[in-house]
Amino acid sequence: MKVQSRTTKTKVLLVDDHPIVRQGLARLIAQEPDLEVCGEAADESSAWTQVSAQEPGVVLVDLSLKSGNGLALIKRIRSGYSEMPILVISMHDEVFYVERALRAGANGYLTKEEAGDNVLVAIRKLLAGEIYLSDRLSPTILKRLLTGTGKADESPISRLSDRELEVFQLIGQGLAAQEIAERLHLSFKTIETYQAHIKEKLGLRDIRKLVQYAVRWAMENKELR
Repeated sequence: MKVQSRTTKTKVLLVDDHPIVRQGLARLIAQEPDLEVCGEAADESSAWTQVSAQEPGVVLVDLSLKSGNGLALIKRIRSGYSEMPILVISMHDEVFYVERALRAGANGYLTKEEAGDNVLVAIRKLLAGEIYLSDRLSPTILKRLLTGTGKADESPISRLSDRELEVFQLIGQGLAAQEIAERLHLSFKTIETYQAHIKEKLGLRDIRKLVQYAVRWAMENKELR
């Protein structure tokens, strides 16, 4: 009697704070005979728990999470699992987001607008050991990011560190310093220090100007939910 061999499916972990996005990605992946969704998470902490428990073959990560931060999660995964493929699926197509994601350790970057058509291609590229970038990002930009030559973005926001950018985004979402401190598990004093650094880098005089700038930038980038 001939025994049929079972193909081992590659486990895919979905990390996004929008259930509808996770559901859509899960439906696409479920149609593939060699892929399966092994878990879902909406925040950094639960995502890390799933990574540790499941050790997925590839992780799909959004940069904006319910709590925690996508960039921080990428760095955490990369420090613990150096070979684990990580694909960012984000609403942002600005180059400085792509640059930060790749520097943090992501293997690919895809905009949500293009995810429905390209996510399976992107996953397979990563599993083959290649890097994948959204079609909206030119080969010239990719070369510059990978070689470290040239400036990825001329926006003043690009001057902010990853943590400063996270604080800036939360300010834009209307959170006060104490709320940001609680969200990021940092002290109020530390958040005040970040705010001071942000004001200096953006050339803003006071916290009122910072809030106005952050809210306007958030609205333009659809960062408010």
